[in-house]
Amino acid sequence: MTRIVSEIVRMGLEDDVRWFVMGDDDTVFFPDNLIRVLRKYDHNKMYYIGSNSETHLQNINFAYDMAFGGGGFALSYPLALAIEKMQDGCIHRYTGLYGSDDRIQACLAELGVPLTREPGFHQCDVHGNLFGLLTAHPVAPLVTLHHLEIVDPIFPYMSRLQALQRLKIAAKLDSESLMQQSICYDSTRNWTVSVSWGYAVQIIRGSITPREMQRPSRTFFNWYNRDEPASFAFNTRPFSKHPCEKPFIYYLSKAAINAEINVTVSEYELYQIPHPWCWWKVENPEKFHKVEVYKKPTDPHKWDEGPRRDCCRVMHTDKKSTVVIDVGECREGEFLEPLQ
Repeated sequence: MTRIVSEIVRMGLEDDVRWFVMGDDDTVFFPDNLIRVLRKYDHNKMYYIGSNSETHLQNINFAYDMAFGGGGFALSYPLALAIEKMQDGCIHRYTGLYGSDDRIQACLAELGVPLTREPGFHQCDVHGNLFGLLTAHPVAPLVTLHHLEIVDPIFPYMSRLQALQRLKIAAKLDSESLMQQSICYDSTRNWTVSVSWGYAVQIIRGSITPREMQRPSRTFFNWYNRDEPASFAFNTRPFSKHPCEKPFIYYLSKAAINAEINVTVSEYELYQIPHPWCWWKVENPEKFHKVEVYKKPTDPHKWDEGPRRDCCRVMHTDKKSTVVIDVGECREGEFLEPLQ
């Protein structure tokens, strides 16, 4: 596997190739987003692009400066040329290493090329439900997912294949917005609202700060199937056990483009599960069975610079049992102030 890079270089495709991209046989790629990420970088320079494991011990056992192969990684053409010249000798110096990604990184260390981290590459070294990870996705295009045969289907009551086909509905319309989180408050109902576009909407009674909402809730276990907050390579938050703070979750049901007003309209249906009794005098989200999200087109240059999370606003509507949300670029001077 490690020598694939060298072997392809020797095929003499230099006129057509800018990047070499590697992944496992169970890596799911979002090609348009892969292109969006790679075009930020000069393919004439040496670049090694990818990301780490979500589980801290995996990074300790392998390397924090290694791009994990299941999450996928990219090598620029000049870097691939340099690898080809030294790889056969290099891999013989590291016969004790475990995988092709580990050996590639060892050779890159000899070349002096560091890892450029892009958070949209996901190794998914976790067990359980990816919901917490996906609904708090970094402000970066979703490039890959891995280990989907190990974790729960990303949509409930579906097979893993059916769940990916559902996600594809949104990906075909606006892949760069897929999983992008926006947070807002409904001050009239005292709700915190989180939209993970193309996947799910959460409505939570009361006020949760943006600092907390942008951290993944622990709906998953680490790679060793343990619930240990300190074992993750990023900040997480507990899935609240307070009966009034349990989120009401709405999963994507359909999406389409409204060409007349140039917006994408996506609909999310309430995940019907029992909720504990809440004594707060706050409107119950359970009576709303559907959420409609209207999203304006993304700035084509958004990812070329320092990106900003989109803003959302809960809109007035006369539609029964429906919450309507507008998602788009933040307005001048707009910021999130938690409810008091």
